Amino acid sequence: MNTFLTMLLALVLTVGAVPASGAGTATKLQIAPRDKCPVCGMFVAKFPSFAARITYRDGSYAVFDGAKDMFTYYLNLKKYAPGKSAGQIASILVTDYYGLSPIDGMSAHYVIGSDVLGPMGHELIPFARPADAEEFKKDHRGTRIVRFRDVNAALIAGLD
Repeated sequence: MNTFLTMLLALVLTVGAVPASGAGTATKLQIAPRDKCPVCGMFVAKFPSFAARITYRDGSYAVFDGAKDMFTYYLNLKKYAPGKSAGQIASILVTDYYGLSPIDGMSAHYVIGSDVLGPMGHELIPFARPADAEEFKKDHRGTRIVRFRDVNAALIAGLD
C-alpha cells in the first residue's frame, strides 16, 4: 500500500509539473521540501531557480539542484540509479534561467562558462529560447552554448 501511495504521489507531482498541450507553463518544478539531490545530497527545494527533475515511466523520479548534477546523474545511471536506464526516462525538466519555469531538458540550450554560479559552482544555465541563451552568454561572459546531446563527462568535469 505504501508503494502504491508513493507512486501515486509521484505521478500527481509529475503531472502537475508538466503542462498539458496548449496550457500555460507551470510556474516551477514540483519538488518536495525533503527531496535531496542524489549526486550531492543537497535539499533541492532550497534552489528552485536551478532545479531539475528526471521522471521515469514507473513514476519514480530524481531531483537535482542544478543541470550539472542532473547531467552527472544521467551520464552515470549505473552508479546513481542502479537498475534504471535512459530508455525508462519519461521526461527531463530543467528550469529556464530567465523564465524560472520548467522546460524540456532534452531541447534546452545550455550556456557554459558564464560568471553565474549555481548551488554547486559553475553550471550549465538552461534556456528554452536560443535568443535568450545568446543574450545571457553575451551578458555573463559565457564561453559557448551546448545542447543536451553535446554534454558528456569531460564537459561536466571541465566546468570546475
